Amino acid sequence: MKILVTAAGDSLESPVDPRFGRAAHYILIDSRTGEHEVVDNPASTAPQGAGIGAAQRVAELGAEYVLTGHCGPKAFRTLTAAGIKVVVGVEGTVGEAYQRFLEGGLSAAEEADVEGHW
Repeated sequence: MKILVTAAGDSLESPVDPRFGRAAHYILIDSRTGEHEVVDNPASTAPQGAGIGAAQRVAELGAEYVLTGHCGPKAFRTLTAAGIKVVVGVEGTVGEAYQRFLEGGLSAAEEADVEGHW
C-alpha cells in the first residue's frame, strides 16, 4: 500500500505539513517495502486551485492514503473520487505519523475538516 504524508521538509524526520494543497513536499511510503521517496508539490505555489492540483498529482502517484494536518473540501472530493482515503489531524514527524497509521492509531476522515481557502 502507498501512503503519502504531507511534509514541511524532505525526510522522515520532517514535521507533517498541516496544509495538504500547499505542502512543500510529499513523502510517499510503500508499506510493503518500507521504501520512501520525496516528491515536490508543484501546486504549492499555484495562485489558485492548489488543493485540486495537488490531489490530481497524488492520484497520479498511486497513493491509497493521504496523511495530513488539514484538507479542504475541493481537494477532499478530488481525492475521494480517485479512491484515496484522507486522514486529517495528523501531527508530529512524517515517520511518527506513518508509524501511528500502521499501528491503527489514525483513521480516514468522512469529510474535509476546513473550509475552502483555509
